[in-house]
Amino acid sequence: MKLLRILFVTSAATLVLPVHAATDDADWTAFGHVLTLVQTMVRIGAQPNPDQAFAELLSGRNPAANQAIASLFAGATAEMPDEYRGRIASLGRDIAGLALQSPVTAAAPSVSNDRTLLARKDLTAMGLSYYDHGQFLDAVKRNDELAAELFIAGKGVDLSKRAWSGRTALDIARDNGNTRIAELISRNLPPAH
Repeated sequence: MKLLRILFVTSAATLVLPVHAATDDADWTAFGHVLTLVQTMVRIGAQPNPDQAFAELLSGRNPAANQAIASLFAGATAEMPDEYRGRIASLGRDIAGLALQSPVTAAAPSVSNDRTLLARKDLTAMGLSYYDHGQFLDAVKRNDELAAELFIAGKGVDLSKRAWSGRTALDIARDNGNTRIAELISRNLPPAH
């Protein structure tokens, strides 16, 4: 929810800036940097896991955003004494650090829990039990991608457990030639000990 507010404020600022921008190249260059930041934020908001992408942005792992911020900072502090410029830069780093600590760690568990709960509800609505390994294997055998995805998201079955035949769900998906289910299972297998 915090990310949505940030996107809204950034978008609103973009709409106001052209009205105040003068016609000289420096103002349009600054406006271009703001547009780069807004475009980056909108793209982050459209991703499946925006909190992680936003954390990467705040950590300085987005070269386009880094360049835009550095250019805006340089332009805004060009006539400022070095002492104040350093203090403002330090303040910006502190704010980014605080933003990294709070929203990502607080939001991640609830998103995962919501997805798990919804998957379990959907399986129940389909007449399936999210914890029934046999039903999961049957879904994989019949190439039912929706049910397989829901079983995996529901986190009630052991993906590495073997059937009576000695094959795992991954083996069954591969034998059926269903690469999509096989890749989904592979990505979600627990790490080997």
